[in-house]
Amino acid sequence: MEHRAYWALKTVNVDLTEAVMKRYFQIHELEELRDAAYSRSLNIKEKMKALHDRRLKCGKEFKKGDMVLTFNSRLKLFAGKLRSKWAGPYLVKEVFPYGVVELENPNNGTS
Repeated sequence: MEHRAYWALKTVNVDLTEAVMKRYFQIHELEELRDAAYSRSLNIKEKMKALHDRRLKCGKEFKKGDMVLTFNSRLKLFAGKLRSKWAGPYLVKEVFPYGVVELENPNNGTS
């Protein structure tokens, strides 16, 4: 009886170094797959950004003295069919860096 129990323990308790090495390689393979998926995702995002950036219209550069209209984005909530979302015309009083523009109302001179 003891011999059979010893034989059963010996067959069950096999050398675990092979199992450990196999699991180690599986973990590293999963990490490589994850890194490859991450790099593919970044590549797709860059391509989509380039596609969207190509379709953007060039920003209008205003000069002092230009007449412009302003878009009232708040009317989207209470828009009527015939109500115009554009206000103006306004006169460009001063142009600051990064696209900031100071406008002046030609009717009453307020900015």
